[in-house]
Amino acid sequence: MVPLLLLLLLWGSEWAQGGGEQPGFELRVQESVVVQEGLCVHVPCSFSYPWSSWSSSSELYTYWYWKEDNMQYNELVASNDPNKPAKRETQGRLLLPDAWNNCSLHIKDARRSDTGIYTFRMERGSVKYSYQDKMLNLQVTALTEKPHIRIREPLESGHPTQLACILPGACEGGRPLTFSWEGAAMDSLDPQNLSSSVLTFTPRPGDHGTNLTCQVKREGSQWTTQRTIQLNISYAPQNLTIGITFRNATAISQIGKNATSLSILEGEALRLLCVADSYPSAELSWFRGSPGLNATPLSSTAILELPRVGPAQEGEFTCQARHPLGSHSVSLSLSVVWKAVFQAGVVPAALGGAGALALLSLCLCLLSFCRRQAAGRPKVTSPHPLLCGQLDRQLGVDSPPSSPKAHGQPPASGLLIIEPTSQEHWEVYYGNLSFHGMKPQEPEDPEATSSINEYSEI
Repeated sequence: MVPLLLLLLLWGSEWAQGGGEQPGFELRVQESVVVQEGLCVHVPCSFSYPWSSWSSSSELYTYWYWKEDNMQYNELVASNDPNKPAKRETQGRLLLPDAWNNCSLHIKDARRSDTGIYTFRMERGSVKYSYQDKMLNLQVTALTEKPHIRIREPLESGHPTQLACILPGACEGGRPLTFSWEGAAMDSLDPQNLSSSVLTFTPRPGDHGTNLTCQVKREGSQWTTQRTIQLNISYAPQNLTIGITFRNATAISQIGKNATSLSILEGEALRLLCVADSYPSAELSWFRGSPGLNATPLSSTAILELPRVGPAQEGEFTCQARHPLGSHSVSLSLSVVWKAVFQAGVVPAALGGAGALALLSLCLCLLSFCRRQAAGRPKVTSPHPLLCGQLDRQLGVDSPPSSPKAHGQPPASGLLIIEPTSQEHWEVYYGNLSFHGMKPQEPEDPEATSSINEYSEI
């Protein structure tokens, strides 16, 4: 019986020494861990040891010892044994759990001085062992981590949402952190709320594409880190406009809500460009008239080309902007101006309306009457003999041969010419009248000047 007791004592002494790997003792831990200064890290660990009925009723205590590479002794940095507390510098920062076979090491607010080699030891009654065959190598590096900004996407204009700024690796119980927010989207918030790590704000269309910055500072130091992101905010189409290009892109304008009509010369090429401010981009299409439920678009793009505008193109054209958050449209009323109105050789008096056309008809009748009188037809007393002769001269029609002023005066360009087809029958041919640059001739009778001037101004 005595030899057996001596053998057990020798085993207990060897376990306490931890000299080499012993049967039944095993440590499972990551051998190399890197953490940035000021952050936290959790190192999972578990261990096992031989069961002994002698020590089963004793308390289990665990310890982590630390040393630098050139040190010959270890310092106790973590312990769950109230009789063996850790050194003051690591108390409350390096923690061991009170759990069975759990040797996990939790490090808060890591410091450069924590860098080194860590050895685990367990004690339970007479069973004591240091696991020197497998140790933890901890490296504490400079802080380069940047905060993360978490957003509940998608961001929609007019819908409140939350923003959260988180520094990976930070944990409760570490050195306190101070948060701050910057950006155009924050100008509508209470400045006192900008020091919180979580914000609630309502996006606006103008906030789309702007920058948002979260800055993190650590109390008691000059250390600062930040991250900037760009906001992507969805919003329905707004500010719909129609760009107009015609005459070979020499005239460009825009039509919005206050100007929705356009007059264009017949035969011109017209290009309409629909522009809508939205995110994501709206689906643009063109319709003739108001777009119905099952209407077929003239164009499924933002551009509508009309190569040659004519009367058939007169009417309303509508651009529709379709978007998941809402659809909007803008219309353009197109009118076509008759091109002949602007051509050279057309009676300028036609621009005066129907009154000028009636005056032209009167001139033709008077001209026909005067020619018949000059040709020796039966005399018809004219109340205005001077008018007939003067009208011949003003319109450039040859007078009868008996007139001394008839020869040598060329007819005006584009005039109607009235010619007899027989001695008893006259036919009237119609053409264009042009009065460009014509001046009245000097009358034979000076007393008739006022009358001549009056009719030459037609």
